[in-house]
Amino acid sequence: QVHLAESGGGLVQTGGSLRLSCAVSGHTFGNGAMGWFRQAPGQEREFVAVLFRRNSNPYYADSVKGRFTISKDNAKNMVYLQMNSVRPEDTGVYYCAADPRIILSSIFDARRYNYWGQGTRVTVSS
Repeated sequence: QVHLAESGGGLVQTGGSLRLSCAVSGHTFGNGAMGWFRQAPGQEREFVAVLFRRNSNPYYADSVKGRFTISKDNAKNMVYLQMNSVRPEDTGVYYCAADPRIILSSIFDARRYNYWGQGTRVTVSS
């Protein structure tokens, strides 16, 4: 059974940093991708960042480029999101997502991911 578990959320001041972790079990996601989405109150879930498991080319939403860094540890089946210079608009629930067969043209679409964690809440105070 596939299980994704996020951790590391919390309250942080504007300009601060936070590191999210996602532990993946039950699947190695071969050629697939693992990444992060977020959902602010009253908003749709939006793409943040993703990595394909077999290479290290990251893809980022324009809103987080230069501030967030996604990384992975294949041996531990972990994916991380380092969040720097956070802003109040980064507030939301952050979800880890993964899919073993997703293709590049689909990575920005939350509906294309079959596996999700429960989410970890990030609140950025102004």
